[in-house]
Amino acid sequence: MGFAMKKLFAVLLIAAGTTAALLSGCASSDGTAAANGKLYVYNWGEYIDPDVITSFEQETGIKVIYDMFESNEIMYAKIAQDDSAYDVICPSDYMIQKMIDTDLVQPLDYSKIPDAKANIGQEYWDKAQQFDAGNKYSVPYCWGTVGILYNKTMVSDPVDSWNILWNKKYKGEILMQDSVRDAYMVALKKNGYSANTTDKSELEKATADLIAQKPLVQAYVVDQVRDKMIGNEAALGVIYSGEAIYTKRENPDLEYVVPKEGTNIWIDSWVITKDSKNRENALKWINYMCRDDIALKNFEYITYSTPNKKAQAEISDADIRNSKVAFPDLNTIDTETYRYLGEKGDRMYNDYWMQVKSADY
Repeated sequence: MGFAMKKLFAVLLIAAGTTAALLSGCASSDGTAAANGKLYVYNWGEYIDPDVITSFEQETGIKVIYDMFESNEIMYAKIAQDDSAYDVICPSDYMIQKMIDTDLVQPLDYSKIPDAKANIGQEYWDKAQQFDAGNKYSVPYCWGTVGILYNKTMVSDPVDSWNILWNKKYKGEILMQDSVRDAYMVALKKNGYSANTTDKSELEKATADLIAQKPLVQAYVVDQVRDKMIGNEAALGVIYSGEAIYTKRENPDLEYVVPKEGTNIWIDSWVITKDSKNRENALKWINYMCRDDIALKNFEYITYSTPNKKAQAEISDADIRNSKVAFPDLNTIDTETYRYLGEKGDRMYNDYWMQVKSADY
């Protein structure tokens, strides 16, 4: 993921605050920040309430230098070049596994982050072990599912299977994710395969299905799924659950479902770089993010589901607190996290995806 909603105002606000901190030498108005050193944070864009950064600085006296990335791959390239440039980062599941394999992150000292074990639900720790065995390197921050968002006034068929995205009735009204792993997850799950398969015959079947679907697709997009669906510009779209919560607020005709064949559950987590220069401050940051009041504040701002059980219980809106979109029962739906497939596996997916994107119809 890290698939946060694009809130331009928030970007400008965070960027302005970071710039001001760099120029002034302290990030808080009372001058306390920087008294206890610095912390270099690298996170997805629009993936935190800006006030949380300010409150962390004020409470700890640590000056935060906060940068944002647009994709796991962009982040990885930067960290691989110099992993000491940042202290704490927030990659997604499969990328965390890759960073563990390539020795770019360090084990965590859980004695310094007590709120992590106290507040984060066991089911999220269990899911995270699919990419971080023993939960040694990462602490869940946000999570969600990938599903179908549809307009009840435009779709007359039952929406319970990925197969509806191949229904010719909705030609030109379907939005697919412009993402190799997400697009292939849809096609693979439709056929009963794992989203992490490297079986050539299964990938060839998925590729053929995606090429066959292409004439029906209005567009391959990412953030535009949200905007187009809110504006009634499409009938069906593949979307992340956190964005689905936002779209349903803006357009009551929209509904979100996780198809019966199963889906991806993504988890974005905090890790500390192998050569972090401010390790102790990074641990303080992670523990701060695990506090229930901070996790609640972030959830209310970004609408991506928090794994923090105490924060979940404190959500004031009962409809959101009990929402099966925001907090589905992971025991009742078939989910798997994306895993790092190795260089050969990544190359295989990318080569097949190029066949889909270049196919004529």
